[in-house]
Amino acid sequence: MSKLPVTKRGPAKAAAAPFAEIVMVCGKCAKRQGVGAKAVLGGLKRALKADRRGRTVRVVETGCLGLCPKRSLTLATAGSLGAGRLLVLDPALAPEAMLQALLPARADGP
Repeated sequence: MSKLPVTKRGPAKAAAAPFAEIVMVCGKCAKRQGVGAKAVLGGLKRALKADRRGRTVRVVETGCLGLCPKRSLTLATAGSLGAGRLLVLDPALAPEAMLQALLPARADGP
């Protein structure tokens, strides 16, 4: 059994996340492309609700992710970050297509 790191206030604590997956949208890229991060977040959230995964996926805006493509958006998921990858998508893609690229549907269900 691993020990939790000790901080000034005592041992660090872990809590269960209220979501199973996270999608991070670079706010700087969205602003540079003129689409706005709020529009991208809203489109992805609507696509998730239609896909029945809305409550298990959290969509958040982040600051710069460090990769600044000229005509694209930079996004990341927990899985892509674990693999050391960032996802670069065309801002003209439909939210459903973005969602499919970010979180491909699994064979075992939604």
